[in-house]
Amino acid sequence: MARQIPHTDVLVTLMGAPHASDQVVTALRLTAALLERGATVQVWTCGCATLLTRRPPGPDAPRDPAGPDPVALAEELLTAYPDRLYWYGCRGCSNERGALDHLPQVVLRPPGGYPDNVAAADRTLVLGVAR
Repeated sequence: MARQIPHTDVLVTLMGAPHASDQVVTALRLTAALLERGATVQVWTCGCATLLTRRPPGPDAPRDPAGPDPVALAEELLTAYPDRLYWYGCRGCSNERGALDHLPQVVLRPPGGYPDNVAAADRTLVLGVAR
């Protein structure tokens, strides 16, 4: 039986590499701000963004030593807001990239499940380009 997707205020969709730009850190900060204001949020990762919740991050996920670590930010948010943040990853993208060991809060869903996530949110924000 498929897991029910909870209704949320916002769905943030992240596509592309988690280390390609400040875009992912900005999206995570936006997610944090929404959660701090009491919103419920889903995050859907697609493409290389599925590496954000890989446990542990591998050597192929370079980090900017001078900047924030998006993997650590994602883990902090998932720990701090277990009842209002729901994190989903595209199973196909995750499998293609060998990102099989995710944080325990992450639910992998087939790419065709994304429309159900969109339908369960009042608003959807899509950032990036799938690679």
